[in-house]
Amino acid sequence: MGLLNPPTAIVIAFCLLGLMLYKRVKLGITLNVTALALALLSLEWQQIPSVIYETTVSLLTIAVVLATFAIMFLSQLYKETGYIKRLSTSLSKILNSPKIVLGLIPAIIGFLPVAGGALMSAPIVDTEGEKLKLNSEKKSYVNIWFRHTIFPVYPVSQLPIAASAFLGVPISILILRQIPVVIVMVVVGYFFSFWRASKVQSKENSDADANLNSNLKSFLISFLPILTTILVVVFFSLVNVGLPEQNLPVLIATLVGIAVLIGISKTSLHTIAEPLKKWAVYDVTLAAYGAFLLRNTIIEAGINNIFQELITSGSLDITYIVVVVPTILGFLTGSPLTGISISASILPLSIVSLPQTAAMIYIGAYLGYVIGPTHLCFAFTLDYFKSSIEKVYKYLIPSFLITFAVTLAIYFKI
Repeated sequence: MGLLNPPTAIVIAFCLLGLMLYKRVKLGITLNVTALALALLSLEWQQIPSVIYETTVSLLTIAVVLATFAIMFLSQLYKETGYIKRLSTSLSKILNSPKIVLGLIPAIIGFLPVAGGALMSAPIVDTEGEKLKLNSEKKSYVNIWFRHTIFPVYPVSQLPIAASAFLGVPISILILRQIPVVIVMVVVGYFFSFWRASKVQSKENSDADANLNSNLKSFLISFLPILTTILVVVFFSLVNVGLPEQNLPVLIATLVGIAVLIGISKTSLHTIAEPLKKWAVYDVTLAAYGAFLLRNTIIEAGINNIFQELITSGSLDITYIVVVVPTILGFLTGSPLTGISISASILPLSIVSLPQTAAMIYIGAYLGYVIGPTHLCFAFTLDYFKSSIEKVYKYLIPSFLITFAVTLAIYFKI
């Protein structure tokens, strides 16, 4: 027995977690400090090195951490080479439709899981939004909501990789079950963003058609590293060579994507090394490790057994944990990974690994995170467009409620 009983220890540890998030301490540091604090409060001294060692040498932890690092490196390299700007600019010129561009650009830039990455799409949303006379709150909503429509079904992202590991469900199953939710997110987003909005008439560029082929070529070239990465992941899923259990396909695919980006951009060694100087790369990677350490500490302290006993005895409805807990944690912490890892830790594996349960935990934590005030994309977007949180919530809250209602319908019916 540690210094405190497990329930008291978990309350103190999560108060610390909330305080650090409120103070905007980096997520990687926050999760690891919380895990260590919980370990010190709830475990015997000799147990702590064992938990750290077992977490560190776990093949699952290593695979997810390395894949996370590779994904973050790819995202930063995209930015350093200027190919993310080339991608979004060419698409904007090809479509020549503000509504479609406003929906697609944040989502496409969402392919790059950069913390606070909504700032990358904000200037384009601002420009295209002016063509529809959208106010700052509508622009903020568009930038936040559409950026996050892609992640639930995007296999090359830290979230589904880690969620698959924590929940014990293949990424492909998680993604398939989120497709209806994503469709609803797009429809809801389109309604709240563009209802009764019409394009302001402007003089068309006479040589737009002549530039179409050039813009299309630019888009395809700049999108190729992302497309290659996705195709490699799909290939491994189809051939089923035994790697998905350790999430190695995502790591391999991302390394291929990095190689393709370096090849087509013909970038210098100096530019290739630039992402290694960015703290964001290490912070998200450290957060992936911290999530595993926190989960393993919870298990070692027996905190998950307490909840499991309450569930078994009927004192605690399992539906409450599956539906409410991950959503609230995602909202409060601004981290869907935290909501997923903690929820998975306090539920029996036999329940967590059920596809419908895993999908509910996954999307619940994610939707809570999307509208959470501690969410970096939310904070950066409000600052960029000089919007007030209560006015943006006029659009975000109804969008969340409709999408969450569909998620519940899928959970209880399928």
